[in-house]
Amino acid sequence: MLSVIIPAFNEEKIIQTTAETISSILRAESIAHELLFVDDGSKDSTWEKIQAASKNNPSVKGIHFSRNFGKEAAMFAGLEQASGDCCVVIDCDLQHPPEKIIEMYRLWEQGYEVVEGIKDDRGNESGAHKFAAKSFYSLISNAVGMDMSSSSDFKLLDRKVIDTLNKMPERNVFFRALSYWVGYKKTEVYYSVQERIAGESKWSTKSLIKYAITNITSFSSTPLHCITVFGICMLVISVIFSIITLVQKISGTAAEGFTTVIILLLFTGSIIMLSLGVIAYYIGKMYDELKGRPRYIIADKCGEKEYDR
Repeated sequence: MLSVIIPAFNEEKIIQTTAETISSILRAESIAHELLFVDDGSKDSTWEKIQAASKNNPSVKGIHFSRNFGKEAAMFAGLEQASGDCCVVIDCDLQHPPEKIIEMYRLWEQGYEVVEGIKDDRGNESGAHKFAAKSFYSLISNAVGMDMSSSSDFKLLDRKVIDTLNKMPERNVFFRALSYWVGYKKTEVYYSVQERIAGESKWSTKSLIKYAITNITSFSSTPLHCITVFGICMLVISVIFSIITLVQKISGTAAEGFTTVIILLLFTGSIIMLSLGVIAYYIGKMYDELKGRPRYIIADKCGEKEYDR
């Protein structure tokens, strides 16, 4: 059986359409399936729409979080609750073309255990958004040592991969990177990002920046290593200025005033404070992990009776 995991946050306008569209595509190919909606603490009637869809369609099941825990938590909740032999993670807004699920599933039948959805067209994004996305994936690719320039959450995972991911104990998770990092037999499916059928994107510039910082620090220690680079740069600058100052002192041409000293102090202080901020951020992450709180809290479920376990 195929499990389709669909994270949703304030998507009341599209729940029914998404359920009908994906289910009809899979039924036409005679693929046994379940549609697992994960309501990430929506403020609108998303959960009520999921409950209604589950009554009309026996393949629809739902999870309702007690509050908003974020998309990463929603995807991992879906992985932990999915009962299929493989699963596909897809956005609720149908910007990931659902017809590609069939292509992914057929590749899984051929023995592939991870089928990556690769964007060959990002759709009608603004130039600034495309630049920001490219910059983020360049940073994360260099940080984790994997090419993630066109990666997305849209992918199929075999049950072995799902079980491996579910065993990972960390609280701060990055689904795209972890599902790539675990390995297994991979292949790719290319797709173009579609226009939203209804609703609006929930990703603001602020949330995208926060998402980037959180995921880079969750999956890589590169920012900590940057502190060492800053230290080396400061050492080189200090040596150069020390030599210049000594030469000027010996030659009797030393400049009067404290301009250079003030600039150096400000520069040095800025580097120190930035370094302390990076260290503090990682300490905060460690604190979150040590507390061991769950990634999410499920307040309610809906769907087939055997699902309510």
